[in-house]
Amino acid sequence: MPPKRNKTDNTAMRELKRAIKEGAPKQLYLFHGEEAFLRDYYLGQLKQVLLPEGMEDFNLHAAQGKECSVDWIEQAVDCLPMMSGRTLVAVTDFDLYGQGEAARERLLAILEGLPDYCCLVFVYDLLPYKADGRSKLAALLKKEGAVVEFQRQDQGDLTDWICRQFKKAGKGVDTEDARYLIFLCGDLMHTLAAEIGKIAAYAPHPRVTRADIDAVAVPQIDAVVFQMTDAMARKDFDKAASVLADLLQSQQPPIMILAAMGKYFRQLYTARLYLDRGKSRGEFMELWGMKSGYQADKLLDAARRFSLPWCRYAAGRCARADIELKSSYGRERELLTGLLMELASGRRAAV
Repeated sequence: MPPKRNKTDNTAMRELKRAIKEGAPKQLYLFHGEEAFLRDYYLGQLKQVLLPEGMEDFNLHAAQGKECSVDWIEQAVDCLPMMSGRTLVAVTDFDLYGQGEAARERLLAILEGLPDYCCLVFVYDLLPYKADGRSKLAALLKKEGAVVEFQRQDQGDLTDWICRQFKKAGKGVDTEDARYLIFLCGDLMHTLAAEIGKIAAYAPHPRVTRADIDAVAVPQIDAVVFQMTDAMARKDFDKAASVLADLLQSQQPPIMILAAMGKYFRQLYTARLYLDRGKSRGEFMELWGMKSGYQADKLLDAARRFSLPWCRYAAGRCARADIELKSSYGRERELLTGLLMELASGRRAAV
């Protein structure tokens, strides 16, 4: 059973937006989450609000985790602003809860006594943020409402953002093509921003087409494998074999290709079950945590072409192939090609 995405409280995000809009950020924040693009954007917004132009070097104090210590934080917090009302202290990948007991007590005292002029931001980038709910530090951060999680955006918001980014680049794009771009390249905004820049520069006409996207966008492996298995569903076996050959030629690890194939057929099996039980597209997307309606529609359409026993067989066959692949060094390509041919032939449907 695929994991469901946890729904989190966005109150802290809304309060951050309001504070920035009003020009009055809090004294303490902690930024974390998968969506680095948004995290960097709002850190930039804090800099714009707090630091007068030309005075950033005097009022911005920044350090990486390994370069940082409780002593450094204390000194940075105590630095008075120069020709500005506020200072900004940005600490990246500092392990708040991994300090010794004495250091944690000192840090707690610093956070409880932050001066009015200081805005202290802990940023988690490479280091994952895991709060110790039993600690006084976690209780303080929760009380202040300062922990802001930057989540992957839902498809509606992300689609609107893609359309706005293309518009800034002087191009238009249809909503369906924006959704296709999400399916092809994933839903992280940093990746999409880079792809949008390339596509906008390449597209010869005012409106971006699906062909423009396919011409220059770099697809994620899940999308390429999806195209391969979708070709099988449409009985276009030559296309499926061609995509697999390209994947292997591009030096994609066979274990990753097989993992993506296994995920597709598990999703296909689930889609067939949901169709048989009269469940909705939205319920199917929620189960798999899907943001791409394009992907969901393709899967449901493909599931209509296969029987439930065959879908069950294909999912199980991929699971067995995973075991074979891990114990057959040097035969990975042969095993993947044989698996594709076996599934494409449809010669066996387990009941």
